Amino acid sequence: MLKENIKSIRKSKGLSQEELAIKLNVVRQTISKWEQGLSVPDSEMLISISEVFETPVSILLGENISESNVDDLKAISEKLEIINLQLSQRKNSRRKIIHWVLILLAAIIIMTFIGIIVLNSPYLDWNYSNPEKAVIGVNFHMFEWLFVRIAPIILIGTIVGIFFTRKKV
Repeated sequence: MLKENIKSIRKSKGLSQEELAIKLNVVRQTISKWEQGLSVPDSEMLISISEVFETPVSILLGENISESNVDDLKAISEKLEIINLQLSQRKNSRRKIIHWVLILLAAIIIMTFIGIIVLNSPYLDWNYSNPEKAVIGVNFHMFEWLFVRIAPIILIGTIVGIFFTRKKV
């Protein structure tokens, strides 16, 4: 089988025995012996022949290509299936993390709103003649003022985010 493959591939590439011998750094008689089946090339020479012919060694040795392609495709599809499964698991875990972070953010916002309502702005009754108390009171007031205006928008965004990241059944 090897002898026929070497001869047919050499002819299909348009090479004479002499030209192939020059490319492989052997004498023409060596090529002739291979093609007659009187001798066989060693493993290193098979690799050199496959490089000159731009053909895999398996084809030179007569491996059935259709079977190997089916096996290769099956192996590739199994690897792709594993990769897709891993990507799906990573996506699900990322979705779960985002979902729970959004729930935590919404809970913090709601708890802060409850805290602001329960405390009922105690800093308004403070004596602002003390400069340190005045700075703290102004900061509390600024936080409360910003929070009351921005937090509802963030809360709505988190609720929408929680809705979109929930597990679909």
